[in-house]
Amino acid sequence: MIALKRVLVPTDFSEASAAAVKYGVALARAFNAKLDLLHVVVRHDLDVSVERQRVVDSLLAEMTAGTAPIGLDESMRRVARELLGNILSRKDEEELRVECVLRASGVGGPYVEIVRYAKDFDVDLIVMGTHGRGFVAHMLMGSVAEKVVRRAPCPVLTVRHPEHEFVMPGEPAAG
Repeated sequence: MIALKRVLVPTDFSEASAAAVKYGVALARAFNAKLDLLHVVVRHDLDVSVERQRVVDSLLAEMTAGTAPIGLDESMRRVARELLGNILSRKDEEELRVECVLRASGVGGPYVEIVRYAKDFDVDLIVMGTHGRGFVAHMLMGSVAEKVVRRAPCPVLTVRHPEHEFVMPGEPAAG
């Protein structure tokens, strides 16, 4: 019998990651497993630009409030921690014994930290979103999900957004 004690959901706060969180929560509930949410802060300029607006808004709010501005790296970490904390309800956090973790990626990229975390904490299943980019984007950037699947010490469930809608025989498709 399959027993899941620890489920890891890496998130980049995208819609694909949000879909993966739903699956991770459902699986953690079904198996009474601990749920870990992991965000890897990417240090590359292109990837950082996704978070830039949130960081700028946060810094402006701090300056308006009269508090001393903090460094960009620390501000990014703080915003990411806040975003991780906002993914689930307090009830979900308590029931699933949620651990919100923030790590910085090194030269290898986010997949290295995801795989390392899974190994270090004996994760039984990784549930992660995939963006389903086209062939050219995949060839240029690679796929974090694909690299995790190839190197993870445990099974990996990839969730594509928009989620696939299942239609029962005899029922019309929504839409």
